[in-house]
Amino acid sequence: MTSAATSVEQYLAQLPEDRQHAMTNLRQTILANLPSQFTEQMSYGMIGYVVPHSLYPSGYHCSPKLPLPFISLASQKSHIAVYHMGLYAMPSLLSWFTKAYQQQNLGKLDLGKSCIRFKNPEKIPFSLLGQLATKVSVEDWIAVYESSFKTGK
Repeated sequence: MTSAATSVEQYLAQLPEDRQHAMTNLRQTILANLPSQFTEQMSYGMIGYVVPHSLYPSGYHCSPKLPLPFISLASQKSHIAVYHMGLYAMPSLLSWFTKAYQQQNLGKLDLGKSCIRFKNPEKIPFSLLGQLATKVSVEDWIAVYESSFKTGK
């Protein structure tokens, strides 16, 4: 589900009450831990954390007018989603996250290529997601993106 909200605040305000708290905490966790060069904006109808054009003028290869995406947060129909492109592009990061998640004893990890799905907002491991947000710098993400996605490798 994408939103027509034009600001993060508007997006959060439009969520059902049972999702507002979890999504607000998730946003605060990301903002407190993500390297400061990433910027927050609405992107693809979700809360997005991107590499701004001022740091990466080429933008996203699928649509160069858009900044390079990295993490997105969304309240979907049946779950809260954290889309982390680094999990898709960086096998070592995926391995670390998978092991760290299992150590939290939260049940089975519901993970797609870059999407972590949380059906129960009470079981979102905010601290672990905060750690995940610290693992990749803007410079590292640009390098991984250029070697993995932009060249079609």
